[in-house]
Amino acid sequence: MLSDEEGTWSRALGLPTFEAGGETLLRRVTLILRDGVIEHVFYPVFPPDRNAADVLAWLAAHP
Repeated sequence: MLSDEEGTWSRALGLPTFEAGGETLLRRVTLILRDGVIEHVFYPVFPPDRNAADVLAWLAAHP
């Protein structure tokens, strides 16, 4: 979990956003980082209730 209230990080990475209620919000995305490098991206996160299992399976396959 990462806070990016200013949007600096999300803009630099080009993360997907959407507008709601006058605010810019991040879409669901899961980033796998290893040694400070993005190794894998899960996007779109669908279905959302499977994302945790998908991430765990990916991690098990890529030790």
